[in-house]
This record gives sequence, C-alpha cells and structure tokens, in this order.
Amino acid sequence: MGDSEAPASDIADLAKGGRTNMFGFLLRLAARIPFLFIAGRLYGPDALGRFAYAILVIEFAAQLATLGLKRGLAQQLSSAERPHVCVVWDGLLVAGVASAIAAGFLAAVPRIMFPNSQINGLDQLLPLVIFALAWSDVALAALAYRHNVAATVRARAVIEPWTISIAAGALYFYSTRDGLILAYALSLIAALIASIVPLIRSYGWPRGWSPQPVALFAIARRNAPLAAADAIEWGTRNVDRAIIGLFFPPAIVGIYWVAQQIATLPQKLKTSFDPILGPVITQSLADGDKAAVAAQVRQVGFWIIAAQAGIALALTIPGEAIMGLAGPQFVSGTGALAFLMIAEVVAATAVVSESALVYVARHRNLMISLATIGLQIVLSFVLIFGLDWLHPDIPLREDKIAAAGPAMALPIALGFAAILKARLLSKLLGAPVSPWRWALGWAVAAGVIVGVIATRVPEWLELIVGLPAILISYGAVIWVKGFTKEDRVLFRRKRGEEPELPAPGTTRQARR
Repeated sequence: MGDSEAPASDIADLAKGGRTNMFGFLLRLAARIPFLFIAGRLYGPDALGRFAYAILVIEFAAQLATLGLKRGLAQQLSSAERPHVCVVWDGLLVAGVASAIAAGFLAAVPRIMFPNSQINGLDQLLPLVIFALAWSDVALAALAYRHNVAATVRARAVIEPWTISIAAGALYFYSTRDGLILAYALSLIAALIASIVPLIRSYGWPRGWSPQPVALFAIARRNAPLAAADAIEWGTRNVDRAIIGLFFPPAIVGIYWVAQQIATLPQKLKTSFDPILGPVITQSLADGDKAAVAAQVRQVGFWIIAAQAGIALALTIPGEAIMGLAGPQFVSGTGALAFLMIAEVVAATAVVSESALVYVARHRNLMISLATIGLQIVLSFVLIFGLDWLHPDIPLREDKIAAAGPAMALPIALGFAAILKARLLSKLLGAPVSPWRWALGWAVAAGVIVGVIATRVPEWLELIVGLPAILISYGAVIWVKGFTKEDRVLFRRKRGEEPELPAPGTTRQARR
C-alpha cells in the first residue's frame, strides 16, 4: 500500500493534529527565546548550569512516575469496560503514588540533584514538582485520546514556557539563587492547572469511582515496557547533560543546556505527534490493517523529517547569533548545537517507528532502546577523553571542545536506533516504513545556499531576515518537489472542515 492508499480519514486526522502541533512549535519558539535571554543574561551560565542539572534529575523521576501512561493510557481506554473517567483517575492515582515515592527519595538525598554545588534555600522542596509533571502528562494523554491536542499545545507551548519566562524575570529581583527554581515550579503548577481543567470538562468528575489496587498494580506492571521505553527515549536526549555534569563545571553545563533547549524545539514536533498517532495506530491494529499502519508511519515520518530538517538548518546556520542571544559566553556552545540538531533529524525515523513498535513488539523495541543508550554513553566517554587527549595542555574541566563529545555521540547512537527500529517494524508489518524522499536532499541544498549568504550580513539582519529566508527557500523546494496530495492535507483547512477520529471501538468497515 502506498501513502496514497492510507485511509483518508486517518490521514486527515493526523494532518489535523499536525497543523495544531506546527502552531504549537511556533508558540514554543516565541516563548523559549525570552526565557533563554533572561536566564542567560540575568542569572549567568553558573546558575543556569546548576538549575539545568537539577531539573534533569526531576524530569527523569517524573518520566518514571508516569509509568508509561503517556502512551499506554490510549490502549487502556480503548479496551476498558469501566467508565473512561474511572480509568483516567486510576492512572492519576498510580502516577501520584509513584510520584510520592520519587519525591520522597530525592528530598531525602538532595545531593543527587545538586552534585556540584551547595544545597540551600528551597532546594529540598524541588522534588514536589514531580507530582505536577506526572499528573499533567497523564491528563494530557487522556485528552489526546479524545483528540484534544489543543490542550497539550496550550499547556506545554503557551502557559508553561511563558510562565517560566515571566516568573524568571520577576523573581530575579527576589533571589538570584532561587529565582530559576521558583519560576520552574510556578510554570509546572500553571501547566498542571491548564491540563486538569479541560480534563474535568471532558471526562467529568469520577462519580462512583473506587480505586482498585489489584487493577492498578496490573496497569503498572503491564506498562513497564512502555515506561522503560519512554524513560530511555527521554534519557537519550538528557544523559549527555548528566555526563557533562560529571566532568565539567556548572558553567559548561549551562552553556550546553542552552544548546539543548534550542535543539529540543524541533524535537517537540515529533513527540507531540504521539498523542494523535497512537490512537490511529491502535485502531488500525485492532482492525488488523498492518498496511495502514505502515502508511501512517511513512506519512507522519516524512512530515516530521521535512519540518525538522528545515528548522535545524534555520537554527544551526546562524547558530552563533542564536546562542549569543543568551550572552556572549554561550557562543562557545554553537558546535554542540549543530550536532544536537543533526541528532533530532536522524532520530525522527526511530521515534515514529517506535510509535507502532510499542504496540506490536514492545520488548524488542525496549532492547533496541537499551542498546542505543548504552552505545551513546560509551561513545560519549570515548569522545570526551579522545578530544581531551588532543589538547594535553588544557585541563579536562576547562576543555570546551571535549565537552562537545556527548553531542557528537548522540546522532551516531540515534542513527543506529533509526535503522534497527525501521527494519524491525517493516518486517513485522510486511511493508516499507522509511519516510525518506530524495526531495529532502534538494531542499537542504537550497537552505544551505541561502544560509551561507545570510551569514555574510550583520547578526541582527541574519536573525531577522536570514533565518526566515532559509525556511522559505527550504520549504519552497519541499512543497514543489517533495509533497504529494496527501502531504498537502497537512496544510489544507477548508472552512467548516474539522476531521475527527472515529469513536473508540468502531471498526474500519463502520467508518466507510
């Protein structure tokens, strides 16, 4: 089955989610830059590095506390015999118990969050935000099952980033030591409220709900491979920061974190497709339509790679100017930014393939993910010490080139995962899943040519004119040479056209 043979309603539904996510990306970009400017210019790389390492630990704990429900909840709801509101609140309870365990552990051993600095002020209370992260993730997953992707965009792309930007600026005058941590906590609380309110509006209050301990334990056990896969996928984007924190001072961690924050902007495009892609894939699998799953993976994979490659070019070619927005000290992280951007493009195939593998081969998918992060860690250490060996006159803690080693390891490891996961999924589905199209190469070439010209002008003009010009030139080639009729559905929205996913439980025959 070619892409054009994928069920029209599924492609329309994926396109609707894609349009929302594209808008969400633009909002994230608009909100992220002010925070990086405030955090870099006001607080400096040392405070930013301390903060970056602490939230690394917090967000990892929150990943574990969701117990795979970000993707597993759709499967639970599609097969549930109980009212959906009860299933959702079971999930919130499970995540709450796991969050309490994680928060209690980190509060008792805060040195894990702050290995290179003193513990003071409100540091020991920071683990309490794990509840907000986990509950928000579960609530947004439940809303995505009912196709409310806008709630995720609103909470994650508008409320959370703008709250942390405004709060960081205001709290700087209160405490340069605790300002970033307080702003982070406030942003997560605001995002939680923005997640819970629409959840209650959509599902209602859990009247007649009574927790079922045995069923709750079964949910946690059944979702263990999903939870591990989520944690490992998250870990591949963050273990590099943990390794850098072991060898280098907070200032270098802070510079690297700014590069990561810019690189994660295109990453949100693919991860935000999970809520809308998951229900479509599970429904196709329930119907026994493996060819449709392959078509959906190819279609969404191409959309994501096409978008990420353009964004990566636009943010990498003028990389020095973009990193310089946070302050002149951060320009040294431009090399790391380039490798991180390449990694995001390379990873797209693996992530989209995993969206199906977690349902059809979750344990084999987990094994590949474990091998990937193991390869990444080994390569990171090899490259750090190898690059430092080339500069014997510079102490390791001061060697900023060696600090780019983990960023160089990431695209290699993710390329390994992309090849293995795509081949496994293609074998299981009996159809190709690769999203690659040769038009991507032509579009990248056009963007590079325009980008090289853009670097010849002053930095302010490079950002204001050059960056959009790179996107426009790249996008024009993709539109003309790469997009099919199905791809253009992503951008078409007729008046009154609001495609919806089929109601859970309906068959493909019933939808025709």
